[in-house]
Amino acid sequence: MLTSNLINSSAAPASLATDTKTAQSSRDSAAHHKPDGGYQNTAANFTENSGMASILMRYLIEERRDASPSKAIPLMPLTRERLSTLPDTQDSVIRLGHSSILLKISGQTWLIDPVFSNRASPFSFIGPKRFHQPPISLTDLPEIDGVLISHNHYDHLDEASIKQLHHKVRRFIVPLGVEQHLFRWGVTRDKVQSLDWWQSVTLDAINITATPTQHFSGRGLLDKNQALWASYVIQSDRSKLFFSGDSGYFDGFKTIGERFGPFDLTMIETGAYDKDWPSIHMTPEQSLQAHLDLGGRQMMPIHNGTFDQAFHSWYEPLERIATLAADAGTPLVTPVAGQILDIHNTPESVAWWRDEQLNLARNE
Repeated sequence: MLTSNLINSSAAPASLATDTKTAQSSRDSAAHHKPDGGYQNTAANFTENSGMASILMRYLIEERRDASPSKAIPLMPLTRERLSTLPDTQDSVIRLGHSSILLKISGQTWLIDPVFSNRASPFSFIGPKRFHQPPISLTDLPEIDGVLISHNHYDHLDEASIKQLHHKVRRFIVPLGVEQHLFRWGVTRDKVQSLDWWQSVTLDAINITATPTQHFSGRGLLDKNQALWASYVIQSDRSKLFFSGDSGYFDGFKTIGERFGPFDLTMIETGAYDKDWPSIHMTPEQSLQAHLDLGGRQMMPIHNGTFDQAFHSWYEPLERIATLAADAGTPLVTPVAGQILDIHNTPESVAWWRDEQLNLARNE
């Protein structure tokens, strides 16, 4: 059963009740709505990206090191049968690659930002290409109770994956404006719930709240920031999780932590950062600070290890966050893609991105 706690819910189906008690949240939501339509970041120190011409020039002339792996990345293959054996009494998280996550919580199966295509691009022949295949195929996935989409960039919203998935999905939860993509791709309107920041929806025992991020949206030249971007708080009767989506560092993490923390697990963007776009992606140092702001017990760095989307080496985000977390005494979870983790009993992480681990994986 779907119930909702919606604020400023003009985009919601009329059958869903509106919560008018949260005037503060209404004021919070207004600032990121542009008067002439679309959305905006509101931090005083937010800066736009450097010009596209200068970034393209860097790609042409800047020498890069280890932009992609030279050895096979380790995977733990998943099957529908293996997933079916997970007990309903265990909340599990499985990283599929980049920011794609499979959750088994309170007996439900959820997907976050499912990207199964070979490229994170509008084209099949150009754009960031996968370093590894997903540990499970789209056809082998079980019935899905819910899919969360953080924003409409190609490495988070994949048209081909949605078209193949939507027949087995009960509910899609998306930020405002992203629903229009799903409707064009054949998803029926009764399956989609679009949320503004601070709005919540409950599907049986799972409560989802869309929370702020500092990023942007767009899939072409003319639709920048016409759809919203979001992070998510995911709550079951046993676990409280945070998924960052894409974000630069901002004080919103502290606000989310104050309202919803502490969290059993934070899944925090740690990758694709650069000096030419400092406000929309976090350095590893900022990612760790976001985790601490949120009150997380353990941190899983995401948005790395699958696509080449920045000028740093493919393994640098993982190496840097591992060192930072160890120095700070922060429990870090770095699973191999496809590895099933019990959220409340995670094993010691292995630095699978290092040469000795890659060599071991290749020889097994």
